[in-house]
Amino acid sequence: MDNQQLEDAKQRLLQMRQEVIQDVQGAYAACRELGQDGVPDIGDMSATTYSRDVLFNLSETQQRKLRDIDAALDRLANGEYAICVRCEEEIPPKRMDVRPFSRYCVDCKTEVEKFGE
Repeated sequence: MDNQQLEDAKQRLLQMRQEVIQDVQGAYAACRELGQDGVPDIGDMSATTYSRDVLFNLSETQQRKLRDIDAALDRLANGEYAICVRCEEEIPPKRMDVRPFSRYCVDCKTEVEKFGE
């Protein structure tokens, strides 16, 4: 990748990172609001519990995505961006366009999904 492509990737990753942080902050605020509208009945409590579980799982997913983005930014800073961490071959630019925080090429990702890291 040339310098302009790397800079574009960096800006895209930083934008994605900001979006994830905003999503997590929004989910946190929504979670705090649940159940604070008076004395709920059993149906309200069940819906509130379910909503909190959904928001908690969303937060876990967003945290994982944030870690992936930060790892990609580290690889970019170290000159290892778009290099598969498993086979050390270049990850195709189209894959990096679709998922700019990819750690694996398609072949290695398939193997990791089948057999684990």
